[in-house]
Amino acid sequence: MPTEQKPAMLVATSEVVRGAVGGRAAGFALERLGFPLWTVHTVTLPWHPGHGRASRIVPDDAAFEALVDDLIRAPWLGEIGGVLTGYLGAASQAPALARLVDAIRAVRPDMIYLCDPVMGDNGALYVPEATAAAIRDHLAPRADILTPNLTELGYLAGSAPTTRDAIIAAARALPAGKVAVTSALRAGGETETLLVTADGIMAARHLLVDGRVPNGTGDLFAALLLGRQVSGARDAEALRLATATLVDLLGAARRLGADELPIAAMQASIVAPEAKVALLEEAGLAP
Repeated sequence: MPTEQKPAMLVATSEVVRGAVGGRAAGFALERLGFPLWTVHTVTLPWHPGHGRASRIVPDDAAFEALVDDLIRAPWLGEIGGVLTGYLGAASQAPALARLVDAIRAVRPDMIYLCDPVMGDNGALYVPEATAAAIRDHLAPRADILTPNLTELGYLAGSAPTTRDAIIAAARALPAGKVAVTSALRAGGETETLLVTADGIMAARHLLVDGRVPNGTGDLFAALLLGRQVSGARDAEALRLATATLVDLLGAARRLGADELPIAAMQASIVAPEAKVALLEEAGLAP
């Protein structure tokens, strides 16, 4: 039986009708970890664009601003202990969400804000340049935690790091105190996620998953990392648990032949993952 009420989490990202990406993945994971959930839909899609072209419903600027204004004056704003922002439907949403983050932090200074800068992959942006710039200029500077992939790290840092040392230097050049670089390095059939802080480096390493990887891994990882941090886990443990859950779900997707992450079928792994993840920690003081 739970002994205390956990703080609420606010997730502002995309919503899909079918699938386990965006808010569907992040929200489910956070609720499964016991957090009450607030949601802001930045765009609604029938499915992930990786499954084929589809329509998009993006709230108009005035409607989105009005929704944010309502949330800012909500009497329950102090319930929120963590905020996650992900995919944006328009560049104008970034400054609006920045105002919301500021308002939450004003009433709850210990709130943790994780910005997942969803903007590109494989060396190219897949959102308009204006949207990427808005995330960089309005949201990334406010984040306690950033979770970019290599392409997103390069855009935010203004460089294209290719070595481990360059990745660490680029991460430390960002304003967030913690930067988790997903799929940072791949070698010898393994991949690793680096969590870089001002005074340390943590690497979660595991075997690469064969075949096509379902979409939504970044959304789920960001939510799991935030959830563990808000729950009080130290950085290394939060990284290990978030990565192990992903490994569990990716393995299950392969066994089931699923084209989406099986978050409902494997929800026990959200709470208590079983995958073995090699965790390496080293001191790495910034020069």
